[in-house]
Amino acid sequence: MTTVTSLYQGDYRSISTHLQSGTALITDAPTDNHGKGESFSPTDLVATALGTCIMTILGIYAQKHSLDFKGMKTEITKTMADNPRRIGKIDIVITMPDIRLDAFQKTELETITRSCPVCLSLHPEIEKNISFVW
Repeated sequence: MTTVTSLYQGDYRSISTHLQSGTALITDAPTDNHGKGESFSPTDLVATALGTCIMTILGIYAQKHSLDFKGMKTEITKTMADNPRRIGKIDIVITMPDIRLDAFQKTELETITRSCPVCLSLHPEIEKNISFVW
């Protein structure tokens, strides 16, 4: 079953529509690769997918443990590599809301970030640095 349809608009821009919700997003080539940089690049979406997938599994953990992680924030930095052009590194800093967590819970949270489906789907050569601000 098709999940997303995409339509190329020209000038390195595409519009993709999520079929279940009807939500659309625009991708644009980055300025360092012939584009205008006016929207997410496809590789930005990959890095964003990793960050939001991590937040989703942390949210599932929170729900299972009667915790509230509302206000959790990620800062995502994607670094490209050359020859061939690809994502070389993704740095994610997760800032947690002001909530009491013991050392065991913090260790659990740090461990499960590596088990999200996006993290497990990315090529092992992509460096993934995930850190927390408690």
